[in-house]
Amino acid sequence: MKDQHLINLSHWLSIASLVALIALCTAWELWLAPVKDGGSWLALKAVLLLPMLMGILKGRRYTYQWGSMYILIWFVEGVMRAWADHGLSQILAGAEVFLASLCFFGFATFSWLTRPSLGEAAA
Repeated sequence: MKDQHLINLSHWLSIASLVALIALCTAWELWLAPVKDGGSWLALKAVLLLPMLMGILKGRRYTYQWGSMYILIWFVEGVMRAWADHGLSQILAGAEVFLASLCFFGFATFSWLTRPSLGEAAA
């Protein structure tokens, strides 16, 4: 039997980091350091995370699997903006990289811990 404690830990790490990433992306592009004064359409990047959040909240393994690849878009965007932006936007980009990394780690760990065993796959 898999260690249920680690499965629960990776599940809650995934939820917390994904919700924090959604909040960061929204606040960043609307209030903290938008590309344009008055907010930016880039805030819609947070909306793209909502379908994934629904599957993660329900503990769907398939969502964790595709989410581990999908979250890399936010990782790459954060790396590029940390390199290209200055000031507060650069700090927020570093936070985005950190949160996307936590998401990736949580998603991959949950997917790995909940994989079917070889005996179950052969049956």
